[in-house]
Amino acid sequence: MAIRKGVTNLSRFLLEEQRNFPEATGDFTLILEQIAFAAKIISREVNKAGIVNILGKADSSNIHGEQQQKLDVFANEKMIQALDHTGKICAMASEEVDDIINIPSKYPKGKYLVVFDPLDGSSNIDVNISIGTIFGVYKRVSSEGDGCRQDFIQPGRNLVAAGYVIYGSSTMFVYTTGRGVNGFTLDPSVGEFLLSHENMVTPEFGSIYSINEANYHKWDERIRNYVEHLKNLKERQYTSRYIGSLVADFHRNLLKGGVFLYPGDNKNPRGKLRLLYEACPLAFIVEQAGGLAVDGDNNILDIIPENLHQKTPLIIGSKFEVELFKKYWSKEL
Repeated sequence: MAIRKGVTNLSRFLLEEQRNFPEATGDFTLILEQIAFAAKIISREVNKAGIVNILGKADSSNIHGEQQQKLDVFANEKMIQALDHTGKICAMASEEVDDIINIPSKYPKGKYLVVFDPLDGSSNIDVNISIGTIFGVYKRVSSEGDGCRQDFIQPGRNLVAAGYVIYGSSTMFVYTTGRGVNGFTLDPSVGEFLLSHENMVTPEFGSIYSINEANYHKWDERIRNYVEHLKNLKERQYTSRYIGSLVADFHRNLLKGGVFLYPGDNKNPRGKLRLLYEACPLAFIVEQAGGLAVDGDNNILDIIPENLHQKTPLIIGSKFEVELFKKYWSKEL
């Protein structure tokens, strides 16, 4: 894709992409624009959280038993409100909500469904570390009317779009529709996401590994051996960089190359990350950028969810590091 001259905002970029498909109805474009709209509102609240009474814990927990931060609840509400009236989706699912989110009866139902983690990394809110929103868009498998659980039990290969928003020193909206990965940075002076990272490609290999080494003695021996291999690799010196905010760790490694690992261990054999809301969207993005994502045995995008909130180990990043992990996991090394 050629570099565009001048300033290109997200809406123009989406419109130009839509024109490549004469049969397009604009439904898909509207969904992405509404997610971006919600992200602007969430970004505003994240940026002022330190000086208003939205910072801190809410008086509720999500379905995983994790105490919800006030911003978690706010972000979840804004994502729902931005999408429920569009007439383009049949249902939603959120990490913060137990069951599928139905569209109010007064609105028409569309052919898409949206899954999202409204505020990933929210345990870092109180210490001013970058957090984010992750989302994925599927086509429904049911025929009409309200969406159902079966609509969501699809492998990541069926995603038609995925993206994330990172709220850091700047706010970035990164997405793919299966035609490469593009990033947009929010210019707060005009309130627009502007094209800043066109056709993002992750390096084939990197020099960063991201994993919580405090869990070293809980890991499978194959994981320990893999990490030790990276530490002692002669070709280049690796450095450990682990924030503990998935979007932030993923975004850094996407740009610079490397691998992020959240494996299962003897306490949490299936890991702690959610397949539908976190792993699949990021796996779709990283593959479009030239990388790879696995749970150890399987490509993340090939796993068929058993339920909405299924957990999975996640090893994601540059191809070299992930392929090397697969060799250690299968005991080829």
